[in-house]
Amino acid sequence: MRFCSLGSGSGGNATVVEASAGITTSRLLIDCGFSLRELEARLGRAGLTCDDLDAVFVTHEHGDHVGCAVTLARRFDLPVWMSRGTWDAIGRPELPHERLHFARDGQAIVLGDLHLLPYTVAHDAREPLQIRCSDGARDLGVLTDAGSITPHLLANLQRCDALLLECNHDRGLLAASSYPASLKSRIGGRLGHLSNETAAEILAACLHDGLEHLVAAHLSDRNNTPDLARAALALACSRLPHEIVVADPLEGFDWLTL
Repeated sequence: MRFCSLGSGSGGNATVVEASAGITTSRLLIDCGFSLRELEARLGRAGLTCDDLDAVFVTHEHGDHVGCAVTLARRFDLPVWMSRGTWDAIGRPELPHERLHFARDGQAIVLGDLHLLPYTVAHDAREPLQIRCSDGARDLGVLTDAGSITPHLLANLQRCDALLLECNHDRGLLAASSYPASLKSRIGGRLGHLSNETAAEILAACLHDGLEHLVAAHLSDRNNTPDLARAALALACSRLPHEIVVADPLEGFDWLTL
């Protein structure tokens, strides 16, 4: 199994997860918070086209995540999974009934060689879901757009071989920023976004000797820096076999293999 990011930040988010077993390969696009043209260009940098995708999973309705999901599914005849709440929030778009699938917390999804497990998080969206991906041997835990730690969240990220964790902001930078007080409260609140410090707490609670890759994602371009995110996560783990990767808003990150 391997995964890469096509970009991660307030301007748009998309992650590709791929699993291969012999002659078959399955590819899932998690979120597609870009225009279709931009998504195609970013897929090209990863050596892929839209025709190489097998399905789309939308975590929630915010524009930097849902993006062109419906257009992509229609144009390339792709199955798309999202919660019913997300579908309601984006206006209940029409898709062929065999292509629209409603994801639910704890209800496993099988996509070829990929096994997917959605789980709920605390975020200011209608029915947000994050996801754990497995090829049966290795597991990737994906967590962005959550405001606080819950026991359910931690339970779904245990024993992962790779973690992609939101490190949206540094608390000090957010407090000192020029953002209105209401926006600061939203970002730093229980249903907002994860700070570096909270991400480090999650990592500490999920850390184990088998963790191979750690990615800091969804960094704010105003209220965080790659160095601050890395430093916070490094305090919680000193035994990673690889460096902490920081997803770039424009470039994402290159393929990581498990």
